[in-house]
Order: sequence, then C-alpha cells, then structure tokens
Amino acid sequence: MSFLFQILAAPAGPGGAAGMQSLIFLLLIIVVFYFFMIRPQVKKQKESTNFRNALKKGDKVTTTGGIYGKINDVKDRTVTLEIADNVLVKVDKTAVAAEPTEAAAKK
Repeated sequence: MSFLFQILAAPAGPGGAAGMQSLIFLLLIIVVFYFFMIRPQVKKQKESTNFRNALKKGDKVTTTGGIYGKINDVKDRTVTLEIADNVLVKVDKTAVAAEPTEAAAKK
C-alpha cells in the first residue's frame, strides 16, 4: 500500500509524466478489481435470483442448512418443502440453495 502512496505522491517531472503514470496505474487497479471481484459476484447473485424465481412444485432442492426436500408449495417469500412422508417444512426462499447433486447430474 505504501508503494501506491509513493507513486501518487511522486513529484511531477517534466510534462507531468509521474501524474499520468499514477492515473493509469490507478485506473488499471480499478479495472482489474471490477473484472476479478465485482463482475463475478454480480453474475453469481443473478444466477441465484433466477434459480429462486424459477422454483416450482415438484422440484427437488437443498436448503442452506443441508435439508433435502421436494417443493410442495411456492409463495412470494416462502417455500413449503416435503422432507419426509407427510412432513412439511416452511422455509424462506433465500434459504433454498440449489438442486441436489443427483438431479443436477441428470441434466
């Protein structure tokens, strides 16, 4: 981090070359940060939102707590899972993580 401060605080030489170098360096850091940190996180969040919006009755899913079940009912914010015969659990949609690996392997 001190290296960045040294570059930014460097005295401007003839024509302000040091200022231009520091600006280019700063822009390069921002671009790299965007492509390696922000963009993949936004993409992952969008995929997760699309998955939760596409849930329907009969889908087999896993919750974030590790409970496997089959969707019995879908509402705006909640999902009712059947985790055993005649055992229903109501969970928040955000707690539904993904399809079980067996079902994902079939697709």
